[in-house]
Amino acid sequence: MTINCAGKLIDLSTPKIMGILNITPDSFYDGGKYDSDKKILKQVEKMINDGAFFIDIGAYSSRPNGKNIDEDQELNRIVPVLELVHKTFPEIIISIDTFRSKIAEVCLNSGASIINDISAGELDKKMMSIIGKYKVPYIMMHMRGNPQNMMNKTNYDDMIKEIINYFSEKINQAISYKINDLIIDPGFGFAKDIKQNYDLLNHMELLKVLEKPVMVGISRKSMIYKTLNTEPEKSLNGTTVLNTISLIKGASILRVHDIKEANECIKLIDSLNQES
Repeated sequence: MTINCAGKLIDLSTPKIMGILNITPDSFYDGGKYDSDKKILKQVEKMINDGAFFIDIGAYSSRPNGKNIDEDQELNRIVPVLELVHKTFPEIIISIDTFRSKIAEVCLNSGASIINDISAGELDKKMMSIIGKYKVPYIMMHMRGNPQNMMNKTNYDDMIKEIINYFSEKINQAISYKINDLIIDPGFGFAKDIKQNYDLLNHMELLKVLEKPVMVGISRKSMIYKTLNTEPEKSLNGTTVLNTISLIKGASILRVHDIKEANECIKLIDSLNQES
């Protein structure tokens, strides 16, 4: 599978790594860590050196019950960081984690090349028209509701079937807006309890029917640290295990905090596949 991004054809047959850069004070793992230009650039440089292919910048914490911030606050947080990263590392492909079309458009005019939308256009009906206008790759995630109420919406009759149907509808909608490069994210931790997250991972290969690249974001999430009775800071080993399973199940992109370890997973799985 390939996507056209920033004028480059990117082959996802070998999985790629998307490094997470949260510039929020309240993200569940790294909130408040990158509060200066120096810290931001040091972290981005480390991620690139460790093997990140994309950098995903987010200024709105979408963790369960995360604080809602207004559009202006999100914009004021994200644009200076985007411009700083793009100026310092012009070759890196930057993704913007936002569900707001205004944020997306400003960022696409400021150096971003991908939009990563947790709501797949559900929280801002103008989003897909902006993506179609700029002809950029669009990551669509499965979620119900919004970050403030999504954990009250975990009642499914057949979760896997409903997720596939959701993406089928979203893909058709995106195509109507002439969006050509689509990536789907099944949304681990979004409107899904811990048991449902593992059920989703266990059946993730069924998403292949959609014929789109799959991005997985499970890095240090509660499905890991709550299961292991630990905390996000001590859940790297669990993250590595589940990233490995995700690759076996067909993930094309791993969205992670820890680049080096994810890159090792990809290299080992690649060696395994070559031998078979």
